[in-house]
Amino acid sequence: MGIADDAVEIRAHGWRTLAALHGTLETTLEKALQAEHGLSVVEYTVLDALSRQDGWHMRMQQLARATALSGSATTRLVNRLEDRELLTRILCKDDRRGIYTELTDAGRALLEEARPTHDEALEKALAEAKQVPELAPMVTALHHLPPRPGA
Repeated sequence: MGIADDAVEIRAHGWRTLAALHGTLETTLEKALQAEHGLSVVEYTVLDALSRQDGWHMRMQQLARATALSGSATTRLVNRLEDRELLTRILCKDDRRGIYTELTDAGRALLEEARPTHDEALEKALAEAKQVPELAPMVTALHHLPPRPGA
């Protein structure tokens, strides 16, 4: 195996480690959020992403990027959350073809109830993952990320 092959294997190993950590975290978060609040991880992610925006709204394309979902999957997700009255859609004033998804009062209230559950489950999952030798370096790296701008 040459140097180029070694570099590819290192990147592939890093990707597999990241995927394993993501799976571990997502499973723990999903169980906690579903049990306590009837929310999936991706539903929580939508509510959280909207809460961090000025005016608590985003265009559908922005929401798709924030959730790493396709446009059609995002539409189905928004439909479900809209049916639960956690968010609503509004037309963009500047571009009447554009549609914003906006957090409702009920959505904000549910998010505020769910946030401590999410944060506790995330900390628990990270602590458990840190005990797994293959995942420990990734967890350590996450804990040393700089704060997000404006936080």
